[in-house]
Amino acid sequence: MPTGALNIDDLRALARRRLPRGIFDYVDRGAEDEVGLARLRRAFDDLVFHPRVLVDVGSRDLSTTLFGRRQALPLVIAPTAAAGLVHFQGEIELARAAAAAGIPFTIATGSITEMERIRAASSGELWFQLYMWHERPLSFQLVDRARAAGIETLVLTVDTPALPIREYNTRNGYEVPIRATLRGGIDILLHPRWVFGMLLRTILAEGVPTYRHYPAGFRSKITRKATWEQVRLADTLGWDDLRDLRRRWPGRLILKGVLRPDDAVRAVAAGVDGIVVSSHGARNLDAAVPPLQVLPAIAEAVAGRATLLADSGVRRGADILKLMALGADAVLIGRAPLYGLSAAGMAGARQALDILRREMDATLGLLGCRSPADLDASLVTPAARAAAGP
Repeated sequence: MPTGALNIDDLRALARRRLPRGIFDYVDRGAEDEVGLARLRRAFDDLVFHPRVLVDVGSRDLSTTLFGRRQALPLVIAPTAAAGLVHFQGEIELARAAAAAGIPFTIATGSITEMERIRAASSGELWFQLYMWHERPLSFQLVDRARAAGIETLVLTVDTPALPIREYNTRNGYEVPIRATLRGGIDILLHPRWVFGMLLRTILAEGVPTYRHYPAGFRSKITRKATWEQVRLADTLGWDDLRDLRRRWPGRLILKGVLRPDDAVRAVAAGVDGIVVSSHGARNLDAAVPPLQVLPAIAEAVAGRATLLADSGVRRGADILKLMALGADAVLIGRAPLYGLSAAGMAGARQALDILRREMDATLGLLGCRSPADLDASLVTPAARAAAGP
């Protein structure tokens, strides 16, 4: 074990010590008053299991089939723009950790490492997450670039039509452009491992970090403000844009950020192959409903016509199995592998995945299930209903 962490919260504590406050807060925190973060946790905690007994669970198997491919765990590493600042070559390290665990890794539009370099450095399955820009042809060029890199799965994120309000980023100076502040400077100096191990190594190897997927003419360093309207996140995106993208993209298309059954039905009609039920980890709309609470209705509305994934707020293997019991075919995880990455690079990210694997395996056995395929809604109920009795 690269660290002494026994669970994801232990890795989070290590990340908090090893990262400058601005970067840790960016990874860890939510939006506005952050009641959404507490609501996510409460949604998981308020759901209780009803385990089966006298079931032979001696041969448990966590593997699952996702989009026709067998993979070792029912997980996908979610896209995160901050990964390249958490650890030196963070996106590559995460991709390698995912490959070692036998699960896909999703490259972010805001990655500071090019998808081509990640592809060359990893033997695992790669997905690409797309934020549509205001200038559509530039986004389509990025889509073509992903196809040329051999990526077969595109994840269109649609839950950020406006910039979320994260006041702590402004106070910490951790926004684009990153601003130098006295407090921030002192905090960085108090984290020499990050300064020498990530920042200086990156500058010496590649220069000041930048968003490598932005077109060359619109690419700015993270210390400079990007003012180009062309690469502003699109706030005019509509269903016609989704249908247009479906016609252009020959591979699997996933829509990320759905929280309503009627939107899920429209997405299926537009031709998507998968849907991610997601509140963006409570990082965007603070008052958004937790995915766990709308997942059953969306699963019923989709009725097997698309692969259903979910994310937001996962900290335990039991959280993953609750999402799957309510209809998810697999779960995206974002913060957990980032905590591990900051603590010990690729080995730390692998440890985070192994912690979740171990917890899923134990919980599966305690539920009287041999595999994720045995999970169903009869195994979970709200705690208040369970306390009331039959």
